[in-house]
Amino acid sequence: MNLYYGAVVFAHVVSAVISVGPLFLLLPLIRRLRTANAEAEEIYLAFIRVIIRLVMHAGHVLVVSGVLLIIFGPWPWHTSWVILTISVMLLSGVFLATGFSAVLKKFHESGNTKEEIIKKLRRTAWIYISLMLVMMWLMVQKPAVW
Repeated sequence: MNLYYGAVVFAHVVSAVISVGPLFLLLPLIRRLRTANAEAEEIYLAFIRVIIRLVMHAGHVLVVSGVLLIIFGPWPWHTSWVILTISVMLLSGVFLATGFSAVLKKFHESGNTKEEIIKKLRRTAWIYISLMLVMMWLMVQKPAVW
């Protein structure tokens, strides 16, 4: 049992790194979108979509491994840091599903300026990075809020 628990902890940590790390690659890509021509713009947008998909799938592994760690670990579901982590996780899941997709769809719609969309994309990336870092802090620090 101890070997399996260690393997799940490892999968959880690796998936946490993969669900945050690639997001930092978005920042230089978004910056380069400002001056990109139409061909390069499509390449940058494709990279952004791949990064979002990678983060999303790593998030699935993160959730499943987290649930297994709570089920087989020493912490009950009603612990404050577990409840807060689940709350932030749900918020970030909804945000990832709606935030990036909505902004990327607006990129080629008429009536939106390129600069406006890039600004929203950058803000969306920072909000999601912040949510993920709060979630990581809760999982590592395990604060007793109540």
